[in-house]
Amino acid sequence: MAGDVNTREHTDENQAFVEKAVAAHQAPLLRYATRLLHGDADRARDVVQDTFVRLLGQKRAAIEDHLAEWLFTVCRHRALDCLRKEGRVRLFEEGQAERLTAETPRPGAAVERNEARAAVLRLLERLPSNQQEVVRLKFQNGFSYKEISRITSLSVTNVGFILHTAVARLREEMARQPE
Repeated sequence: MAGDVNTREHTDENQAFVEKAVAAHQAPLLRYATRLLHGDADRARDVVQDTFVRLLGQKRAAIEDHLAEWLFTVCRHRALDCLRKEGRVRLFEEGQAERLTAETPRPGAAVERNEARAAVLRLLERLPSNQQEVVRLKFQNGFSYKEISRITSLSVTNVGFILHTAVARLREEMARQPE
């Protein structure tokens, strides 16, 4: 009887842990997976759902201190598996990236910020995919170089180089944009 109570408490704790993880990480994982899957939101939802299903099978203590990193790594591997399995790569159609990421326009300064954001996203789409991924992991999701290294299986030095190169190219391109 006491074992049943401990098991139930452990299950409740795990369920609460997973629910908290879903609440905190579902939206960023969906954005990340959608980008990796070239805008396919349906497949991205499947990948993220599978990521959380895999979380259910993990021992909380083994991943709790690096949960976000673990989730993004699993999500990345699942998305890449989907791409390999289907053997196809689809490019964004004209304007599709902006529709996925654009916010509802607001008057004044908000419109200017949105225009600047859209310009950066358009320029980001021109970068090689490895640079896009590292930039998004760093600036959209706030991961450190070390965490990005573990998610992408690149060295920390390589992450730094890729990020530096991408940011330099974005700066050059932004400077060329008409005002």
